[in-house]
Amino acid sequence: MIGRLKGIVIEKNAPQIIIDVNGVGYEVETPLPTFCRLRLGENETLWTHLVVREDAHLLYGFATDTERATFRELVKISGVGPRT
Repeated sequence: MIGRLKGIVIEKNAPQIIIDVNGVGYEVETPLPTFCRLRLGENETLWTHLVVREDAHLLYGFATDTERATFRELVKISGVGPRT
């Protein structure tokens, strides 16, 4: 599991960002408040949640651990997926 990323935001295309962590660019889906807080070209930290599906690995990033915990509780509800 990838629990946290710290690196430089090198690209922003709502709601996705690319964060460079020691030369590896991670594509991360973010909620709008987190996306707006992140600064292009700046060193940032994201708390992450990795969703593994048959056809994809999706990484979701959050500004705080509390936001990530809330996300994790919500996706436990039947009929609620990560994108919702």
